[in-house]
Amino acid sequence: MSKLPVIVGFGGVNAAGRSSFHHGYRRLILDALPEEKVNSTYRSLAAIMGIPADQVGTEAQRKYMRDHTLIRKIESNLFKTDEVAWNKRMNLTGGSGALQFVTRARDLPDVLPTGWEVTELADGKVSVSISDGCNVLLPTTRKIEVSSAGQLPSGFDPASLYGSRNHPRGLQMAICGASDALKSMGIEWQTVMDNIRPDQMGVYASSAMSQLDENGFGGLLGARANGGRVSSKQLALGLPDMPADFVSAYVLGSVGTSGPSLGACATFFYNLRQAVNDIRNGLVKVAVVGVAESGLDPKIIDGYYTMGALASDADLLKLDEAKGLAEPDYRRASRPFSTNCGFTIAESSQFIVLFDDELALQLGAQIHGSVADVFVNADGYKKSISSPGVGNYLTVAKAVAAAAGIIGDKAIKTRSFVQSHGTSTPQNRVTESHILNETAKVFGIENWPVGAIKAYLGHSIGAASGDQLISSLGVWQENILPGIATIDHIADDVHCSNLQLNKEHTHFESDSLDVAILNAKGFGGNNASVALLSPLLSEKMLKGRHGAKAWQGYMERREQVQAAATAYDESACANGYSVHYQFGQNVLDGDDLELTRSGIGIKGWAEKVALNIESPYASWLEDKD
Repeated sequence: MSKLPVIVGFGGVNAAGRSSFHHGYRRLILDALPEEKVNSTYRSLAAIMGIPADQVGTEAQRKYMRDHTLIRKIESNLFKTDEVAWNKRMNLTGGSGALQFVTRARDLPDVLPTGWEVTELADGKVSVSISDGCNVLLPTTRKIEVSSAGQLPSGFDPASLYGSRNHPRGLQMAICGASDALKSMGIEWQTVMDNIRPDQMGVYASSAMSQLDENGFGGLLGARANGGRVSSKQLALGLPDMPADFVSAYVLGSVGTSGPSLGACATFFYNLRQAVNDIRNGLVKVAVVGVAESGLDPKIIDGYYTMGALASDADLLKLDEAKGLAEPDYRRASRPFSTNCGFTIAESSQFIVLFDDELALQLGAQIHGSVADVFVNADGYKKSISSPGVGNYLTVAKAVAAAAGIIGDKAIKTRSFVQSHGTSTPQNRVTESHILNETAKVFGIENWPVGAIKAYLGHSIGAASGDQLISSLGVWQENILPGIATIDHIADDVHCSNLQLNKEHTHFESDSLDVAILNAKGFGGNNASVALLSPLLSEKMLKGRHGAKAWQGYMERREQVQAAATAYDESACANGYSVHYQFGQNVLDGDDLELTRSGIGIKGWAEKVALNIESPYASWLEDKD
């Protein structure tokens, strides 16, 4: 029988704050929450933003926290948008004759260009005369065209939480996200290790854009061009699989499978698909799934702006031309399904922990939801690699069909909602709305609630679908689908006869939603859609499968787990992230293994890696005559 992948922990950080225990989600709906949960959300933000606990209740500090979270103008701790460094190409010639200058002899190039005459001077200096002039690159600054982004909360510095040793920002965020997800479980990691074989664990994590800051590929590719030197770490730490490698080596101590996948803006779902398939097929019992993406870098922004994909300052001003604004409305840079001009780039690290259903019951794990299936389809022949195609029609329809196969065609009409890709580009508002609207018609859904959280968070590229998944868990917790708060109308070319696209939050009756359909579209035809099941539905399914007696035992074990998880949340709300990072500790080598024909014992693990492997091909050699 197929296993059900159950979400037993989740965590991370994005522009809304810490993800675990729904704190980041609640930042999106602060205006709709009771005071107790508002206070908890502010406490969580204050802890990671460095705000003293005794100031959390003041309106001045609360306004500061609101103003310095979600989409806003890029803040100077990352870079100054009006002073971005670059090199200006210039051609220099002499005013009347040869161009002459003085420099240190050691600064001369190893190979002198043609036409250079060098004369030695005193104190290690030389005089250079160039007959035909030369081209130079002059270090200077410029104002970048895009100033808005979904930046992490002000004051939060992931590098300060552990010995980051010149790690790229994305890897720092990966350590934070995975640690948060792990601790949110309420189950000690050693307990998990003691109840599975070492090879029954998998880490499925990556970054779509690699690490492109100065400590990763950005520094590697730009070092020599800018007169610097390449470091020994830049190439290795820049690889897109590094989030999985870091989590395996420094957070989990995993010797199980590592399955990083890339799918542009659908990358989180690509990783999730591998994890879900491995759990369903019994290959792993535990899967850590995530993406860490740090795209707030002038070089990355320049690339997306040149593609015409980003909402530039100038275009935002044109959208609000009637208002006569002196500067763009940075807060409303992302306007999904409305009149818009491009997406708003963001940074995010999102991780979840999946158990198979048997292990979840055995350890008393919390059940935040489950993943029925993940569908991925390409676009077929295309005119442009960056343009949308037909593949997303397939993934959305299959995700709805998979959910309907569980709860029935009748229930899918009223007990599901959508987390759209919703990028805020003119092309997406037309194509995705048509996909969702046509799918709704096929399944008889007359008024499908659609969320678009990029209006708050921006587009974190590979991590964006992780933002959607974790936000959906919050919807089930609070029964509120965040409204598309940045819009004032639905664009005329949006297909919405069967969709519910609201500026205001949508409130639901408790336990009235069973399914979330999550949708992601990526450059190159990387389409992925997920059928996500609610906690209540997941629990009903597990109780039905395992029986009332097993369920009662599970409920008793879960009480202690929930208490431990709550204790972590209280600590995190008071002190911020507690990062689990083990560098150079419990390092294994060949002497820590016990090899036998039946299995391999590994130091620190209760069970062995089994070597009694049954081959599905063994019978092929039998004589059939």
